[in-house]
Amino acid sequence: MIKIAIADDNSFLIKTIQEKLSFFEDFVIKFTAVNGEDMIEKLEKNHAVDLILMDIEMPKMNGIEATYAIKQKFPQIKIIMLTVFDNDENIFKSIKAGADGYLLKEVNPQDLQQGIIDTLNGGATMTPSIALKTLKLFRNPIDFESATPQEDIQLTVREIEVLEQLSKGLKYHLIAENLYLSVGTIRKHIENIYAKLQVHNKLEAIQKAKNNNLI
Repeated sequence: MIKIAIADDNSFLIKTIQEKLSFFEDFVIKFTAVNGEDMIEKLEKNHAVDLILMDIEMPKMNGIEATYAIKQKFPQIKIIMLTVFDNDENIFKSIKAGADGYLLKEVNPQDLQQGIIDTLNGGATMTPSIALKTLKLFRNPIDFESATPQEDIQLTVREIEVLEQLSKGLKYHLIAENLYLSVGTIRKHIENIYAKLQVHNKLEAIQKAKNNNLI
């Protein structure tokens, strides 16, 4: 049996991953964690885990920080970053922290299974778009450590809450449920966010918000 742990602060997305893994009898989920600190605490009690599926954007300790800490203490445990976005900085920092693979959460069950098996056999599994970005990063290295000038963008507390939910890959109706708002209100907030950030789509909005430390 392949023993797996999952770190993600979104219970809906944890459930989705569990459902994908449930198709395969040789996978057993040992435990789940809601952030990096939680994962490390659980590993201290029981590190009989073969592989961790690690989200990146989490409170208290994000997935990149957790990956680095876990690899220092439990180098035998394989870690696949399983995230919504394939932005260059996250890919670069994840690899630097010691991640063994990088997949997008939209991965289908068969590709997730194969990615886990390949990683445990010493490979480095990557969604094709990630592999392409990784090659480009090696060909044209970017200095992510250099601070980029930030813009003066003013978002309301509610707009930031909506943006954080959006960055988790949630659909409008789920964001509405989580924030106890109507779908129409969520759409209006997102229109305002796009206008303030001067962007045209979700990915641009999330990337710009992250670049400016808004989320």
